[in-house]
Amino acid sequence: MTGNSWERVPIDAQSVGAPLSHAAIFLVLNVGEGDDALAKVRSTLGDVEDLVKTVGFRDLSARLSCIVGVGSDLWDRLSPGRRPSELKPFTPIAGDPHHAPSTPGDLLFHIRAERPDICFEFERILLQTLGAAVSLVDEVNGFRYFDARDLLGFVDGTANPDGPDIAASTLIGDEDPDFRGGSYVVVQKYLHDMAAWGGVSTALQEEIIGRTKIDNIELDDDAAPRKSHKTLATIVDAEGVEHDILRDNMPFGRAGHGEFGTYFIGYSRRLWVIEKMLQRMFVGEPAGAYDRLLDFSTPQTGVTFFAPSRGLLQRLSGG
Repeated sequence: MTGNSWERVPIDAQSVGAPLSHAAIFLVLNVGEGDDALAKVRSTLGDVEDLVKTVGFRDLSARLSCIVGVGSDLWDRLSPGRRPSELKPFTPIAGDPHHAPSTPGDLLFHIRAERPDICFEFERILLQTLGAAVSLVDEVNGFRYFDARDLLGFVDGTANPDGPDIAASTLIGDEDPDFRGGSYVVVQKYLHDMAAWGGVSTALQEEIIGRTKIDNIELDDDAAPRKSHKTLATIVDAEGVEHDILRDNMPFGRAGHGEFGTYFIGYSRRLWVIEKMLQRMFVGEPAGAYDRLLDFSTPQTGVTFFAPSRGLLQRLSGG
């Protein structure tokens, strides 16, 4: 653990560190203009926790949870003049030849459970409650694929922090005391060219990812001319301290439509960590030595949110 202490993080932080689930819905919404739309959103945010209990009670073993993220523009409407120190819209990245777009999004609902029908029921009631106050930007239904693999065939999320390191990596502490227990969230929806990826040898796939495909063993690429995805996504600051983020990525797809992808969602105590990770991937380090995974995986969206503590979420709702 490094940096300012997080021991005083409130116990009412949202369920960022919940175990990886078998099903998830990633729901991104925009909020309509006007006081009525904003009032409806406020009241709904205050009721999310009760809705989780109501739907989740039908099967407690399904472990339903929902994390609410608020985008930069909506934050100014809900809490003008008082905002987390790093919160801002997603910054697009223009690499050569790959680009990370910035797309709209006022609200994120990251809905997780062991049963997809429980996720669906929660989303159905949530959207019914919000009604015309919101419009749909993006909706992705994710699923756990075999032993936590992505559709490219590799185990995803191995580098996640665990135990007390989860809070230290994801939850704001004394460095921004008004927002203790909150977390920055970045989401991107990636589509995979499975035919092109399937034409690459397993050895080259492993070189690109930085791990073996079958048994998920980390590969040493210190002497390699091009760094792997694993290495480019590892962030070390000027003092030599490694900074982790928590990923809860999920595969999604519609085989009949030829759509295959990974929904990236990263939670971090420090937004700059995710931003630097994406910069290294798309621009490269050194410049031009970009993440070769991007030759097969293309981002369609890019949005930044802030997931406040439960207590702050209630205050934003007016409760």
